[in-house]
Amino acid sequence: MASSKEYLDFILEQLSELEEISYRAMMGEYIIYYRGKIMGGIYDDRFLVKPVKSAIAYMPNGEYESPYEGAKEMLLVDDVDNKEYLTGLFNSMYDELPAPKPKKKK
Repeated sequence: MASSKEYLDFILEQLSELEEISYRAMMGEYIIYYRGKIMGGIYDDRFLVKPVKSAIAYMPNGEYESPYEGAKEMLLVDDVDNKEYLTGLFNSMYDELPAPKPKKKK
């Protein structure tokens, strides 16, 4: 089941206090970026983030779910209605995530 554009728009609105939020559509789902780093994505209308230490500490009771069959488990963000919560989550995760790989020049 693909994610709806309405759910994507809702999550983007919830993250609107952060600068440089972007997304990329990928096979009916959406990858979410913050200042160029992949934070997580929307899969089957669920908002999942990478299970880095800071995200686990921020959501100690977070549930692990697989975004799709065969994928590594990610953390389900349960409090998507709380803008401050989501902003804090992304800010806590940012420094821990790897920088984007430079694009190869042709």
